[in-house]
Amino acid sequence: MADFENPIEILKEDEALELMGDQQLGRLVVRIKDDFDIYPLNYVVNEGKIYFRTAEGSKLFTVSINERVLFEADDHTEDKAWSVIVKGRARILQRTDEIQEADELPLKPWLPTLKYNYVEITPEEISGRRFQLGEEPERY
Repeated sequence: MADFENPIEILKEDEALELMGDQQLGRLVVRIKDDFDIYPLNYVVNEGKIYFRTAEGSKLFTVSINERVLFEADDHTEDKAWSVIVKGRARILQRTDEIQEADELPLKPWLPTLKYNYVEITPEEISGRRFQLGEEPERY
């Protein structure tokens, strides 16, 4: 039954990360000085961390300069929605054993491009909300 008195539920961190693990499309927010960029990308959650692959370019360059990132994922059905935001630190995997381990994850590029670089995001803060969708109540 819908709870229209309390249409927003604050999620616990583990529940929020679990919801993220069921999705594959998220958005990465990076920053250099006062300039922000946002990139849609496919990802996977593994053992509490978020992984994505990327080619050489501005996304990889930015996380090499500033490891502090935001990552967001969400989903919805006809009557419910959720959104999770992760504040964390991004790290480009360098060691051969880490790269080999990441290569075993179910993380394949969606575009027909080569993406040799793996990036791992370690969450420092996770906030999530679940929403009960519905018509706006009578205003007058």
